[in-house]
Amino acid sequence: MAERFSDGRILVVAFEGWNDAGEAASGAAAVLKDSLGLTPVHELDPEQYFDYQFTRPVVYIDDDGRRRLRWPTATIYGPAKDDDLAGVAPEPLERVDNIFVMLGSEPSRSWKSFAADVIDAALVHDISGLVVVGAMLADVPHTRPISIFSSSESQELRDELGLERSTYEGPVGILSVLADVAEVVGIPSISIWASVPHYVHNAPSPKATLALVERLEEVLGVPIPRGDLEEESTAWESGIDAIAGEDEDMAAYIEQLEQARDTVDSPDASGEAIAKEFERYLRRRGDGRDGWADGRERP
Repeated sequence: MAERFSDGRILVVAFEGWNDAGEAASGAAAVLKDSLGLTPVHELDPEQYFDYQFTRPVVYIDDDGRRRLRWPTATIYGPAKDDDLAGVAPEPLERVDNIFVMLGSEPSRSWKSFAADVIDAALVHDISGLVVVGAMLADVPHTRPISIFSSSESQELRDELGLERSTYEGPVGILSVLADVAEVVGIPSISIWASVPHYVHNAPSPKATLALVERLEEVLGVPIPRGDLEEESTAWESGIDAIAGEDEDMAAYIEQLEQARDTVDSPDASGEAIAKEFERYLRRRGDGRDGWADGRERP
């Protein structure tokens, strides 16, 4: 590992689908890719890893008005060469040659082979660190800052970046598989997860995307432009406020979540108070309000 994590060659990974509540993780990775002007360096074979009845191709109209098919896949993007940038506009905000981004759909089969393919490509490009980015539905209020959980199995990284060590046991997604395989071959990994309010799960969450972008900026040591994310986040929150204002049950539920969040975040919060809030959270799960239901991955 490099002297500092951000000094090495880092691969940031996010997938659409199960690991991507509110499209926050894929959105944050896309913002990073676009801001750095990254170009494709490795594409995984969709025939090998995707079940098209589960993750279907989509038809779209291209710039010339022709109907095209876009097949589900996963692509690794890397720093563009000078020849690749010729005639390309706009120029990336900052030329960075140590950050790679992987984006695509979560594979539906052959996860062991998929992970091996990704790690092989990472080794070819001398990747020294992996950052997996996800977003999960949770019992959190949209009116408070988005909770970000950052963890690592590497004691060195936990000391350097103030990360936690996850104690979760249970079902996992492809992000956890990739992180595990990376650790086995000597590539330390960081997991970054955002909690998205489960009661607005049908819409993209720019507020969660923004929170992940800010955390990525800290971990990578690279400035990432926000674009319209801040304005979109404000509009997203205002829109939910308006809906809650016309729904007494929803407003009351959000108020409960706010009280629970404020209790836990309070500097005067005791262990007993936090435990009681956690017990109330478990009871809400029993009422069918579990944002992590249906096997969703916890960090």
